[in-house]
Amino acid sequence: MAIEQHLGTGRRKTSTARVYLRPGKGKIVINNDLWNKHFGNRPEVETLIKQPLKETHTLTKYDVIVNVQGGGYMGQAGAIRHGIARALIKANPALRLALKQAGFLTRDSRMKERKKYGQKGARKRFQFSKR
Repeated sequence: MAIEQHLGTGRRKTSTARVYLRPGKGKIVINNDLWNKHFGNRPEVETLIKQPLKETHTLTKYDVIVNVQGGGYMGQAGAIRHGIARALIKANPALRLALKQAGFLTRDSRMKERKKYGQKGARKRFQFSKR
């Protein structure tokens, strides 16, 4: 028998998260670890990850299984939030309006700017001298 689950892919900066929502009690597993073991003791990450679930009052309705890679811990947390919101819409399309108004469905497209040739960094130049 197949497990009922809903997939949502979230991205932020260089992080990509594949999020699976399964009916359950509200457990969050990230890369085969509990979320607090993966991210350490960071309360801002916990609130960021749980925002879509709290907004839709489904915190204890689903178990969240996440595979995330790339980026730092805040980029990964943002990617997980985006993925959870997308998976919630697949689970219940009526939640779309609430998630859209809260801004959880918009992908944060801000990325690090690349270094350019002939320069020290993305914007910084080598020191200019007339002579």
